[in-house]
Amino acid sequence: MPISLAASYKIAAATVMDNLLTNGLQKEEIATDELQTPKMLTNGLQILPNNERQVRPLASLEPEVQREAWQKAVEEAGGKVPSGRIVKNVVQRIMERTRVPNTYQLGEVCQILAKDNPELRGKGGCWCIISHVGEFSCTVTMWDGEYTVGLQYLKSYNYLPAECQQMQVICDRINRVYSSGLEESVQRFLESLGKLNRAYFTGLEEKLLGLIEREYGVTN
Repeated sequence: MPISLAASYKIAAATVMDNLLTNGLQKEEIATDELQTPKMLTNGLQILPNNERQVRPLASLEPEVQREAWQKAVEEAGGKVPSGRIVKNVVQRIMERTRVPNTYQLGEVCQILAKDNPELRGKGGCWCIISHVGEFSCTVTMWDGEYTVGLQYLKSYNYLPAECQQMQVICDRINRVYSSGLEESVQRFLESLGKLNRAYFTGLEEKLLGLIEREYGVTN
């Protein structure tokens, strides 16, 4: 049975916690409380996470870098347990300093690689078109609107210029209809077009989309 998204998050968080405890978060064995539990010292590598959200962003880093990132997050939190947001921001900065330059171009057609990004859930395998190129991310247009996506979540289809232009036409047509009020069956059909890995419609797909456009009063 496939592992659920929630379960995969817990597994990743447990792995990170084990790494921090085993290799970085050393406890003082002399000073203990009434329950004989070792007390935490004050430097960054002795402040423990207390929930999954705090360690989830660390899962994308190598073990050695996880400890560096956690210590930095504790420092930014004033020596206290940092929030998940602080940890995420620290991880983002670390990843940005090691990324390769953004080589994507406007109009390029790419595939979404959802990986472990919950914000892209349901979008894995879908195509998108680059509409803005940033330093470490791109703004992309999909069948249901625009998204800002990190470079690690994109993979170019390496389409020819003519194919990219054709995909832009397809994207524009789907966007115009998708923004209208839709029945669920129509919505699912348009979403399926958003997962095509080719720059054209079959004859039947063209007829069905044309019918939907006429039904909703959207001209091609």
